[in-house]
Amino acid sequence: MQVITRSRLETFWKNRPNSETSLLLWYKRTVTSNWPNFVELRKVFPSADQVGNFAVFSISGNKYRLITFIDYTHRKVFIRAVLTHAEYDKDDWKKDSWYQ
Repeated sequence: MQVITRSRLETFWKNRPNSETSLLLWYKRTVTSNWPNFVELRKVFPSADQVGNFAVFSISGNKYRLITFIDYTHRKVFIRAVLTHAEYDKDDWKKDSWYQ
């Protein structure tokens, strides 16, 4: 899968260095995957959730949430947001025009 864009991950872990290892692991697993659908994605990331049009990943033992839009046909993963759990709970990320 092609991740668009890794720089969003890097920006997040520069401000929260304890997230770097988990985000890099997610990135490495993702770019070496070829998921045809969400069911196959869950085989790699069992805790991932489908919320609206997004796949949501728990990062660093559920301290952070990675919000993505996945185009399975074109093998692209668009990073929409990386949030703390508190930011995620506010639901502002659901205002993203790609959500619905």
